Amino acid sequence: MDKIGRIILDDVQFNLTIKRLAHQLIENYNDFSNTVIIGLQPRGVFLAERIKSELLKINPSFNIQSGSLDTTFYRDDYRRQGNPLIPNKTNLDFSLEDKKIVLVDDVLYTGRTIRSGLDALLAFGRPKTVALLVLINRRYKRHLPIQADYIGKNVHSIDTERVIVSWKETDKKDEVILYTPKNE
Repeated sequence: MDKIGRIILDDVQFNLTIKRLAHQLIENYNDFSNTVIIGLQPRGVFLAERIKSELLKINPSFNIQSGSLDTTFYRDDYRRQGNPLIPNKTNLDFSLEDKKIVLVDDVLYTGRTIRSGLDALLAFGRPKTVALLVLINRRYKRHLPIQADYIGKNVHSIDTERVIVSWKETDKKDEVILYTPKNE
């Protein structure tokens, strides 16, 4: 079984999408006082850092708190894994009590990672609000009633397809590819 890949965001579109998402956040959060941007480990952290960087380019006077959150032990499937799980680092050196949270992940698919992220957040305080920002929203296969508030791109895909987000930080380029299995 081979795969056929189709680029759905190239480098230019990728960066324009991040700029657009940053501007949408400014519309709703103004100066970002009492607002926290949290990236879900492992790959939502890249998007959260890029969003924060873009916001500071737009207005260097923003005081934006940010962090990363590991959801490994909050997942509903972590006990079903055959291999031992290796958690990522959580970096939240502040309380989330009564804060406006922007939870960030690269791809929203079934909603299970986001649900585990919401559970993990509560260990750090009770937020005032939680909004979800994703680079890619895969539609048609949600297991849970979770919707993103800020979406970079909607992708209509089937269950056998895979969305791969590549980041300059780890993959040497920014792009999103939709892979479709091809029978030989």
